[in-house]
Amino acid sequence: MSQQAQEKKMIVITLPDGKKLEFDKPVTGLEIAESIGAGLAKAALAVMRDGQMIDLSREITADAAIAIVTRDSEEALELIRHDTAHVMAEAVQELFPGTQVTIGPCIENGFFYDFARDEPFSSEDLAAIEKKMRQIIERNEPFIREVWDRDEAIKHFEGIGEKYKAEIIRDLPAGEDVSIYRQGEWYDLCRGPHLPSTKHVGQAFKLMSVAGAYWRGDSNNAMLQRIYGTSWRNEKELKAYLTMLEEAEKRDHRKLGREMDLFHLQEEAMGSVFWHPKGYAIWKELEKYIRARQDEFGYDEVKTPQLLDSKLWEQSGHWSKFRENMFVVPDVVPNTEEDGPIFSEEPEKFMALKPMNCPAHIQIFKQGIKSYRDLPIRMSEFGCCHRNEAHGALHGIMRVRQMTQDDAHIFCREDQITDESRKFCEMFFKTYKDFGFEEISVKIATRPEVRAGSDETWDKAEGYLKDALDELSIAYEIVEGEGAFYGPKYEFHLKDAIGRSWQCGTMQLDFVMPERLDANYIGQDGEKHHPVMIHRAVFGTFERFLGLLIESYAGKLPQWLAPVQAVITTITSDADDYAQELYAALKAAGLRVEIDLRNEKINRKIREHSLAKVQRILVVGAREAEERKTAIRSLGEEKQQILSFDETVALLKAEASPPLEKDV
Repeated sequence: MSQQAQEKKMIVITLPDGKKLEFDKPVTGLEIAESIGAGLAKAALAVMRDGQMIDLSREITADAAIAIVTRDSEEALELIRHDTAHVMAEAVQELFPGTQVTIGPCIENGFFYDFARDEPFSSEDLAAIEKKMRQIIERNEPFIREVWDRDEAIKHFEGIGEKYKAEIIRDLPAGEDVSIYRQGEWYDLCRGPHLPSTKHVGQAFKLMSVAGAYWRGDSNNAMLQRIYGTSWRNEKELKAYLTMLEEAEKRDHRKLGREMDLFHLQEEAMGSVFWHPKGYAIWKELEKYIRARQDEFGYDEVKTPQLLDSKLWEQSGHWSKFRENMFVVPDVVPNTEEDGPIFSEEPEKFMALKPMNCPAHIQIFKQGIKSYRDLPIRMSEFGCCHRNEAHGALHGIMRVRQMTQDDAHIFCREDQITDESRKFCEMFFKTYKDFGFEEISVKIATRPEVRAGSDETWDKAEGYLKDALDELSIAYEIVEGEGAFYGPKYEFHLKDAIGRSWQCGTMQLDFVMPERLDANYIGQDGEKHHPVMIHRAVFGTFERFLGLLIESYAGKLPQWLAPVQAVITTITSDADDYAQELYAALKAAGLRVEIDLRNEKINRKIREHSLAKVQRILVVGAREAEERKTAIRSLGEEKQQILSFDETVALLKAEASPPLEKDV
């Protein structure tokens, strides 16, 4: 800063490229943009001030690092969606007087607003609201911030019948001013920031659906109507998103699961899956694969009980944190009388179905004395866990109450953490590449506000995770405050075939639970030490990962995973014997193959098996039987391939070979 600037107490603005601008009085973001150039001023939507977004019209009264937000900025999308929600709320109240507005946040890919209205919204209403929104946007009304006295704001909103707004304000601390944003004659309670005017929202939006929602998420409160919408920077982005939704609907694992006869769900087992033979065939291949991969990386497989005493969950800390999500049953004690067992009379004597495997694995670790030379110990389990997920949160096999994890825990010394973290990342990326997923981003989730352990411990744990990724030259993003209760973690986010992001695998570093459950090893100094515990899963849960595979591949799974790897179908009964011979040879080669000898037209058979996503349909007629050949139809291809008997068996066997076998 120059001496002149210091003497005049100039306001120094630092731009993203390091350049500094000096102003002799408070300055708005728009004025800063104008000082840089007319083009930037025209494109400006808001300002990032020291990492926080503010309105373009807000004055900056002290030195600050700023960046001008334009429509191309990453931050712009949330701002656009926020303002689209405000425009929607105004449109609803113009069209349906007497409707109360409550809250309207941004969400992934869009926004919603909750309304209190006696009449339900219809699809025709959504079309009318959209039309009105476009009119409001064209009015180009500026968003203007006002600050109201808290008590006056409560009185005002109660006076116009907006009881929900009044309740929100009443929850604010006494004496705190209230931020109101006005767009023309319409206004709403809002912290901001906002775009300069409604016209900047643009026309790239669409209202999607209406759903019920309890006020503040509490089933004891009034039921409101929630309108969901999506909003984007331009028509191209909107069109791409709507196309993706159409494709996602075609790929819905629940729809494909029925068509491919993989599984079903029913009310009598809410949140649990009935796996059919074909679905379980995929499951077994997944289990076989990940078991072999874990063997390669030195894991020992174990099996632990489903029911554990509540005192163990109390010791681990899960009882206080996860109790409401655990399935709990009263403990049962033996009874010498003839009428069978009785419930324990001790108060709070419970057993719980395990929601996770980690405390049980510690019990195995604690059996016998462990030396520092024994570490690391890598313990894996295909553990069946139960979590009492809310009914509304359940979603096919993606979100269930009974799940099986490819769970494992590594017990190691502190000096082994970086190496074990590196090895897990190597295993993870090898595995996901085998399943066709190569676009994967890594996030390190750091300490949450409520956590176990000291800041010193968290500093160490977060440092170890960063060191491992730095060693592997893997780029990562820090996600502040998103770590687990016991420690920081890696989150692996992958993109599927249509660009959707999924998180499945994870690795968590835990210094706390081994200490809480008194797990020890004898160190080189002859003293007891607590091991570090690494919680990790590659798939996450079999159910979710299998659902992801079905949707990403649109049911057309890689041949080694396909529930049916080939179907032999005959044109005439003259080929039945030859078809049976080919079927026997393919079965002997280890393939999952079916035979269709029905007296149906061949085109109908092919259509049915194609709908079931069978990738190889082997068509044989009298000529094929005579020449000992096969006409192979591949799913999605017009041309067929003619091969001899032996060539057919060799080709299908090679295609069905799992990736780990191909590595050898």
